[in-house]
Amino acid sequence: MATRAPKTRPLRTDLVDAVVLEVYGLVHEQGWLADRALERVLRREHRLFATERRAAAEALYGLVRWQGQIEWLLGPEGARALPAARYALFLARFGGLAPAVAAQRLGTPRQALAALERADERIAAVADPVERLAVEESLPRWIAERFAAELGLPEAKALARAMNVRAPVTVRANLLKTTRDELRERLSAEGVASVPTPHSPWGLVLDGGANAFALRSFRSGLFEMQDEGSQLVALACGARPGQKVVDACAGAGGKSLALAMEMRNKGDLHALDSDAGRLDEARRRARRAGVHNLRVRAIPAGPEAAEAIADLEGQADRVLVDAPCSGLGTLRRKPDARWRLQPGDPERFAAMQKELVLRFARMVKPGGRLVYATCAVGRAENEEVAAFAAAEVPALAPFPLAAALGEDLARSLGAQGHQLALHPHRHGTDGFFIAAFERTR
Repeated sequence: MATRAPKTRPLRTDLVDAVVLEVYGLVHEQGWLADRALERVLRREHRLFATERRAAAEALYGLVRWQGQIEWLLGPEGARALPAARYALFLARFGGLAPAVAAQRLGTPRQALAALERADERIAAVADPVERLAVEESLPRWIAERFAAELGLPEAKALARAMNVRAPVTVRANLLKTTRDELRERLSAEGVASVPTPHSPWGLVLDGGANAFALRSFRSGLFEMQDEGSQLVALACGARPGQKVVDACAGAGGKSLALAMEMRNKGDLHALDSDAGRLDEARRRARRAGVHNLRVRAIPAGPEAAEAIADLEGQADRVLVDAPCSGLGTLRRKPDARWRLQPGDPERFAAMQKELVLRFARMVKPGGRLVYATCAVGRAENEEVAAFAAAEVPALAPFPLAAALGEDLARSLGAQGHQLALHPHRHGTDGFFIAAFERTR
């Protein structure tokens, strides 16, 4: 006798919409980070099914992502439009609903959706190509200008378009406990399909509908959530068993755990950060991953940090400076960041990054390697800081990424000597920059 397919629960759109509007209010009106606001509200909403939670998350991120275009379509009053009207416009333009259905669902007057009339035609008629890019891809004008100035308009369009696509669910196999192939089999047994990442030897891309955090394999520490570009940053460090390795801006420890894996838990791995709370998270993740060689240390954020790390000066085989940055490379994963950032932020972060490179370069011993990285796109935070490091630290010499990543991988990624810029539209990763140096004396 044939088995019946499980029934699909109908989506309770009233509950989904209530969550979306509440979270959007926290983000748009109170300045909350979208992921934290969503987590707070969903933690309270026990009534929601998993499918409804996913639907609310997708709608919320979509609404935030396309907020700029929606406001433009609404005209001069767009910035003051009610959240329900914005959401109805989003559902009609990007969510596949007929305008009348979207208006009825959100209790919005139909005339509020008149802004959708001839929308594509109106956008195409924008004479200024940079302004048209900003409207088409829902970017602040200053970000569109930077992308166009540094990449040229055609590639800027490709980058912006890629940043408006939902990021894949990418994980890093924890080789302390399993292999990538074994993890793939385990995930399949848990009902999750996956494919190997094209560049990182450790990664898998999971089926987008999976809740990775709920999987037994995640709770057992068999993998970590980590973008493929972030994995490549750790790979470029070339950490090895028995070394002394420093993750100087460790945060919650994502790259630290990858470094520990490369070290096979042998040697000393120092995770430094000025945020003690994030380091506590790194400790929890390390316990789950079976990492035993992690030494967590909170340090001051300013110049007084030099004294706090004096014992490490000239001692480290590898130092990773994954510096605080604008995050312009992560807009597909954090769509609300585009509305929080200000035009001067890349230069502001670059000044901080230069200070950090000078501070932490002192820890590298002769023959050791310094890797500078950001999750930003743009010369100010990347190539210009790398050039500053080479000029201001005479003992640093460029270290070819072909020697760190392997010639074939470095070539396929388009590495330029000791530098590599990763972009969503070229590599399928978040936007990252990597520069490798060796201390010669």
